[in-house]
Amino acid sequence: MGLQFTLAITGASGSAFGVAALKRLSASPAVDRITLLLSPTGKRCLLDETGLSVKDLAALPKVSLRDERDLGADISSGSYRHDGMAILPCSAGALARIAAGVSESLVSRAADVCLKERRPLVLCLRETPLNRIHLENMLRVHDAGAVVMPIMPGFYSGQKNLDDLFDTFATRVLDQLGLPESDPRRWKG
Repeated sequence: MGLQFTLAITGASGSAFGVAALKRLSASPAVDRITLLLSPTGKRCLLDETGLSVKDLAALPKVSLRDERDLGADISSGSYRHDGMAILPCSAGALARIAAGVSESLVSRAADVCLKERRPLVLCLRETPLNRIHLENMLRVHDAGAVVMPIMPGFYSGQKNLDDLFDTFATRVLDQLGLPESDPRRWKG
C-alpha cells in the first residue's frame, strides 16, 4: 500500500501554495491517497486567489474530499493509519486552535490526532506581522511535535514565475512529510 496524506487549506492568503503541494502529492507514484480538507474561509481564498473551486481540486487523481465539519471521519481517529498532514496555508486562527487543543473542526481534530500519535504535522503559517500570541502558539505546536514552516519561499533556485515559486516551496513541505521528491530547482551549491 502506498502513502496516504492529509492536506488542509485554511483561510489565510496563499492558497496557491496548497494547490501546488496537492498537485505534487497527486502526481507522486508513492502516494495512494490524499485526504483534502478546506475550511470555509479556505474555500473563499482558494476561489479569490486562484480561480479554482473545491470541485477542481477534488477532481485531481487520488484526492478524497472531506467535509471539515465531519468529526466522525476516519482521519479524526488515532486508529486510522496515515503518513502525515500539512496545513498549507495555515491561518493564525487554525494555529491557535491546534496550539490550544481545540478540535471543533476536522482540520483541528486531524492535526490534534497527528500530534498525539506522533505523526508528521507541517503547519505553513501565512500571517504577517506576527504578534506575541502567534509566536507563542508557534512555539507551543513546535514543542508538541509539529513542524512550523511559515510560507517564506526561497529565491535562490532561479524561479522564472510564480508557479515555480509555489512548486519549490511545495517540495520543501513534502520533504518535511517524509516524501522527498526530485526537483531540478534544489540547491546544488
